[in-house]
Parts: sequence; C-alpha cells; structure tokens
Amino acid sequence: MPYDPPTHSVERSLRRAGARLVAGLDEVGRGAWAGPVTVGAAVTGLRRPPEGLTDSKLLTERRRTALAPVLADWVTAYALGHASPQECDELGMTAALRLAAVRALEALPVRPDAVILDGKHDYLGGPWRVRTVIKGDQSCICVSAASVLAKVHRDGLMAELGESYPAYGFAENAGYPSPVHRSALEEYGPTEHHRLSWAYLDALPKWSHLKRERAAEAQGEQLSLGF
Repeated sequence: MPYDPPTHSVERSLRRAGARLVAGLDEVGRGAWAGPVTVGAAVTGLRRPPEGLTDSKLLTERRRTALAPVLADWVTAYALGHASPQECDELGMTAALRLAAVRALEALPVRPDAVILDGKHDYLGGPWRVRTVIKGDQSCICVSAASVLAKVHRDGLMAELGESYPAYGFAENAGYPSPVHRSALEEYGPTEHHRLSWAYLDALPKWSHLKRERAAEAQGEQLSLGF
C-alpha cells in the first residue's frame, strides 16, 4: 500500500518556536507478554532521510533490518531506553514508558529542547517540552527513525532470548501474543522475562497463581491482551 513519506514539518514548527535540538521518540513492546518495553530517541536535523524510511510497522522485517544500520550512521544521534518486565508490573505501563523514555533521552549526547512523541497521549510529561503527533511514526522523520531503530533492536534482544527459551518462539513473535507463545505458556508457564500482571495469566489456570496485581495507575488502561 502506498504511503506518504515522513517530513520535517513538525520539527520545523518547533524550531521556529525556539527549539534548537528536537528528538523524536517511539516505543515498541507495549503490548507484548514478554520482554521489555523499549523507547527509541532519535535526533536527525533537517537532512533528507534514507530512501524508504517510514513507521517500522509498515516495513518488512528484511527492510527494517537493512535500514537500521543505515539510520544509525545517518542520524545526528540516537539512544534506546528500556523498562524491564518487572518494572512494567511494578510501575504500570504509563510509568514504565516514561522510565524507558527518560533513559533514552538521558543517554543522548545532548539534551533536546523539545520532543516529538508518537500518539495522542503524553506519557513523558515535564520537565520535557513535548509535542504529541498522532501517527508521528509515519509523518515525522525523527520519529520514524526512532521507530525503526527501537523495533530492530528489541526484536534482536528477543531473538537472543529465544535461544534460551526456544518453545516460546520469541525470534518470531518478539514476545507478543501468538499461537506458539500461547501453547508454550499453557505447558511451561511464564518465564522470568514475562510480565506477570498481564491478562494472559487469567486464562492459564495452571499458572494463574503467579498473577500479580497491576500498579494502581494502570488499572483501567490495560490493553486487551488476554486469549
């Protein structure tokens, strides 16, 4: 399906408002049953991006994997931040996303003056100056770059994890719901890398005693992640 390429339009707007350095942020792993939630932060300047850059979800795995090292060399700077499955359980997803985002931003060599955040919800908040953009991972170059870099990195982490837990199919599903993942959970239960406050445990009578209550802030915002 054809799509419009991302632009620097929002970044230019922020620069006209006084922001000299703008970073794009995007997350991956929010809806997974296992693995960290990861946030990528990318600073791109106003240069023309590599051909074919867009939201990582619109790219094939082969194209994402080929594009990631090109982007790593092309961007002005980028960094990744993670919140572990245990932090997702203990803090709730909103706070876990913020933790991962702050870790990514603080790992950049220079603090950005403004941040473009994919989506309509500002999970980052002060003291960061945030501009939320719905489908920013498709429309904003720096967010698209962050999207691809974060997705490829986290997929790689999950593939490595899958070598130790082959039954769960992490190399293929990256910790997200899938028939293989579901079957492994039914037979073997969750690993130390699974989120124990997620709804999938409600459908596993053999393992439901492991279920943890989610953080108070997460009540009411949980995604539909059950079987």
